[in-house]
Amino acid sequence: MDQAQSLRRLAARKRSQKAGRKPLRTMAITSGKGGVGKTNVVVNLALELARLGRRVLVIDADLGLANVDVVLGLNPSFTINDVINGDKTLDQVVVSGPRGVSILPAASGVAELVQLSQEEKMAILGELDSFETDADVVLIDTAAGISDMVLYFNTAAQDRMVVVTDEPTSLTDAYALIKILHTRHQERRFRILVNNVPGAAQAKEVYRKLAVAADHFLGGLALDYLGFIPHDPHVNQAVIQQKALVELFPQSPAAQGFSKLAQNVLRLPEDESSGNIKFFWRRLVNMA
Repeated sequence: MDQAQSLRRLAARKRSQKAGRKPLRTMAITSGKGGVGKTNVVVNLALELARLGRRVLVIDADLGLANVDVVLGLNPSFTINDVINGDKTLDQVVVSGPRGVSILPAASGVAELVQLSQEEKMAILGELDSFETDADVVLIDTAAGISDMVLYFNTAAQDRMVVVTDEPTSLTDAYALIKILHTRHQERRFRILVNNVPGAAQAKEVYRKLAVAADHFLGGLALDYLGFIPHDPHVNQAVIQQKALVELFPQSPAAQGFSKLAQNVLRLPEDESSGNIKFFWRRLVNMA
């Protein structure tokens, strides 16, 4: 790093300190199975956090079925694949979405980080070192399931939100994901969001079932209930129109649920030890 670059970094740090910037919060939004509305949760939570004054970066980490941009009706010219290939910088790839939310789009069929050579990893880290973001919150939309990439993104992030529904397969697969992250990676705290349920009573029953199973079979875990998003026909209407629900139908029951979810997320304690975007990226690439 040359002297001018070092001075710019130092000046940026001082500006952040003067502005009272909080440490960066990184949260992986994940699920044991697909079809539980995870990406919809990511998009609407991001916009609600932005409405509350947070600067948000969304990373589409579903490298097999990238769809954050599809949900928002965006057509990015480049994706994270162009960064991996060394063709574009992160600054050139990140696009701006509604309410000023920044989005790092993925592309279907991108090679997993575990398949990259050491030279490719070093090239990515070099690019990451030059990437500047003013984000307060990074939301990572992982793929569903228990692939290596899903586990890597979950363990690189400070926090994990597991999205579940009241379907037995959703609960079973969510438990399997939590079990692997706990037994293989020693993760002990998970935030649980229940999606697409009639009301609070049903949501708490879904959470109870998952918590009882985890407590019985996996000791030393903390499953925190983050709330629920009610079943709402407006959700599908927004998806069809490729618009965020909270913008298209802000008074709908589900939009109100996302508003409460954003407030609950901001009440979570912050991890002072890793509030840094480069820490997150380096941890992710070094694990792969």
